[in-house]
Amino acid sequence: MTLQNQTNDHTTPLRHDVNLLGNMLGEILVHHGGDQLLNKVETIRKLTKDLRKNQEAHTYNLLKEEIQNLQPPLRSQVIRAFSIYFHLVNIAEQNHRIRRRREYQLRDDHGVQPYSLESAVLNLKENNIEKDVIQNVLNDLSLELIITAHPTEATKRTVLEIQKRIANILIKLDQNNLTANERENIEESLFNEITVLWQTDELRHRKPTVMDEVRNGLYYFDQTLFDVLPDIHQELENRLDETYPDEEWSVPNFLHFGSWIGGDRDGNPNVTPEITWSTLKKQREIVLKKYEEVLVELMKRFSHSTTRVNVGEDFIKAVEKEEKTIPENKRWRVEAEIYRRKFAIVLERLRQIGQSDIGYPSADDLLEDITHIQKNVQAHHPAKRDLKMMKKFVRQVNLFGFHLATLDIRNHSGEHEAAISELLKKVDITENYSDLPEEEKVHLLEEVLKDPRPISLLNEDYTEETQEMLKVFQLIREAHREFGKRSIQVYLISMTESASDLLEVLVLAKEAGIYRLHADGTVESNLDVAPLLETVEDLKAGPSILEKLFNMDVYHKHLNHRNNNQEIMLGYSDGSKDGGTLTANWRLYKAQQEIHEMAKEYNVSLKFFHGRGGSLGRGGGPLNRSIASQPVETLGDGVKITEQGEVLSSRYLLTDIAYRSLEQGVSTLLEGAAHISKETEQTNRSEENWEEIMEEAANVSLEKYQSLVFKDQDFLTYFNEVTPLQEISELNIGSRPMKRKDSTKFENLRAIPWVFAWTQNRQLIPAWYASGTGLAEYADRSDENLSHLQQMYEKWPFFRSTVDNLQMALTKADIQTAKEYTTLANDAEMGERIFNNIVEEYDKTKDILLKITGDEELLDHQPTIQESVRLRNPYVDPLNFLQVELIKELRLLDETGTNDDLLTEVLLTISGIAAGLRNTG
Repeated sequence: MTLQNQTNDHTTPLRHDVNLLGNMLGEILVHHGGDQLLNKVETIRKLTKDLRKNQEAHTYNLLKEEIQNLQPPLRSQVIRAFSIYFHLVNIAEQNHRIRRRREYQLRDDHGVQPYSLESAVLNLKENNIEKDVIQNVLNDLSLELIITAHPTEATKRTVLEIQKRIANILIKLDQNNLTANERENIEESLFNEITVLWQTDELRHRKPTVMDEVRNGLYYFDQTLFDVLPDIHQELENRLDETYPDEEWSVPNFLHFGSWIGGDRDGNPNVTPEITWSTLKKQREIVLKKYEEVLVELMKRFSHSTTRVNVGEDFIKAVEKEEKTIPENKRWRVEAEIYRRKFAIVLERLRQIGQSDIGYPSADDLLEDITHIQKNVQAHHPAKRDLKMMKKFVRQVNLFGFHLATLDIRNHSGEHEAAISELLKKVDITENYSDLPEEEKVHLLEEVLKDPRPISLLNEDYTEETQEMLKVFQLIREAHREFGKRSIQVYLISMTESASDLLEVLVLAKEAGIYRLHADGTVESNLDVAPLLETVEDLKAGPSILEKLFNMDVYHKHLNHRNNNQEIMLGYSDGSKDGGTLTANWRLYKAQQEIHEMAKEYNVSLKFFHGRGGSLGRGGGPLNRSIASQPVETLGDGVKITEQGEVLSSRYLLTDIAYRSLEQGVSTLLEGAAHISKETEQTNRSEENWEEIMEEAANVSLEKYQSLVFKDQDFLTYFNEVTPLQEISELNIGSRPMKRKDSTKFENLRAIPWVFAWTQNRQLIPAWYASGTGLAEYADRSDENLSHLQQMYEKWPFFRSTVDNLQMALTKADIQTAKEYTTLANDAEMGERIFNNIVEEYDKTKDILLKITGDEELLDHQPTIQESVRLRNPYVDPLNFLQVELIKELRLLDETGTNDDLLTEVLLTISGIAAGLRNTG
């Protein structure tokens, strides 16, 4: 299995890797299935490749015949061959990214890699940005990435670990000074790992528990993030020192990771208060283990002797006194090695955290001890030479504390309303709070918050749901005591529709003592309350909801205690599902602008939290482009973005890839916040009427989208029948149910399976449908209008990012392959009618995109990605053809019985297509 007919350019090493991996896989296929297996795979691959070149009926019929004649066990082996090939190609492409980065670093001409920290700092210098301005930007800079357990990672942990080992072996093969024997041994190791990959079961046999998901998420902290985050900070400091040698710089902790895993209760009954507590304990366990590893290494290195260097008498006396607090067998026995004696104390106190009073009460206490050692060592260390490992450890403790990652808590607004309704009823404040008009709700909640007395009763027989809700807030209070206030800082409210939704959470916080009203009228509030604006209508209402809150004295006092900062989460998934991608992206953009302008009047700083998924239909895309496409005025507020599903493994499994992804994001944010980047907003859009054009296009697009998705009575049937939605539910990739309720209604279907299903059948309509109509209707009215769109693409990063994502979506979509899925529709006429509608819109969208970009083909400006998709298609197509045939057979069987082997084969195709397209949901 090899790639052929490619030009000889900078991708030559990549092609070599792919061919090496493909040849090894071919040898493994022969070993396990004989020449029959390899020949069958090659026959199908060549037929799909020929079919793409020439749409001939003869080739199509031959391919269909080959697919239909496949029988177990050969059929599952063919599926696995294509799937594993994609995993190997993905590894090779990641390795090539690492290779390209090293090539930049080794260049004699001092070439600077785009979107690197070096390029960002050089751009600051070239634009004559003053030192004070840069330092102020750094002080306000904030990028927070939140890992989530959204069920879109189709690859299980064991397979990811094999892939990581393969990647590390490939990196070794790039060394130029390998002997023939060393190269042979490395290639033998590579072959063995690919063999293990083939012999490993890639499907999970049970759904992961929440704690499984917690462990999977923490894996990235353990393997890469613990080291990469401080390295990013240090690299920025180094580049500033190098570029501005006469200046002193202070680089604050601006880059953080948080988590939802174990705290996201929305629609997941498996996330209980007990699970959340276990999550916090597990996070602390991981970070303390990492600290212990570093301290043991530091202890080895700091063997300085008081017979060789002068150490302060105060430091020595302090160590002698502290030694008496730990058992004698835990002390360092060499008296002259004073720093090792101190490290022995630090290690014992670290190990006793949560076990005894000897343990450090907070990360600040650990930090105090480490900086005390650092200060004393520097007194006899050569000047201008950093104690790099010690400096890095100080940064790590500052970044990760004893909590590792801030855990956000999220729940649905309706859950809070139900609990508040019962609490108020029990104390005879109102009989049915839920039925009150919004104004009355707000007035009542304000009065409750102004009264220091609680409304919850100690021994009252509340419903199980209300008791559970009260436990959540009690847990937050206890978490602050046990793990520190950074352990849980934000409470997110799904489906926020009104101001009362936020006030209800503040009342629940008050009942747990997280929000307190003191006798002098001051407020102590230890939890940020953040609305999640998801639907198109909620995004429109967002500014008025928040302005109403900012005008309330009780909410103003809450904000005062939270540094006058308001976090707002923007949901990309449900907005796109509700109104189509063009409309949703525009509403998200406008909501940020309007909320930002309004908040300035109230002196409230903002942090926008972008709930992006990995796929294009859920706001996905490279981290730096996601940042660059935001309104420039919001970049200084701080940026928070979710990192979901398969994005975690693609970005953070390998150290070099993690570093590159994060430096791209940080460099873009730094330049944007300093208002110097060509990738951010530098144009006066009001003069060009660009926003009016987008508004018009978005409205037209919304009407087109909803005419199909909501007004066509057959659409939901079409969706359920011509996508593998029902089969995806059998793929054990998440602890959370696919639907918010046990209902077949469209509004209760989560956005993730919605996107996942459309990706599998290659129609990808959540990522592009109706955009063409919105743009073309404006463009077709005059040549001047088309010129406006072309100028917008050239000069407006938001619009360019939108158009480029649409190009990517259309490239990954494949109408020829998608047509196969229409044969799954029970009503062929209905299936053909709706599919023709989709094809017509596809053609219209492609046409207008090419006119806007001026390209001959989609993604001409991104030839590497264009070529990658083109080369993958002959390997993805067989899996799609096989999936259609298998689903037909499976659904026929479902009427009479079940067949676990057949279901497994369907699930293998789902996993393989996800790997081939590098997207699930």
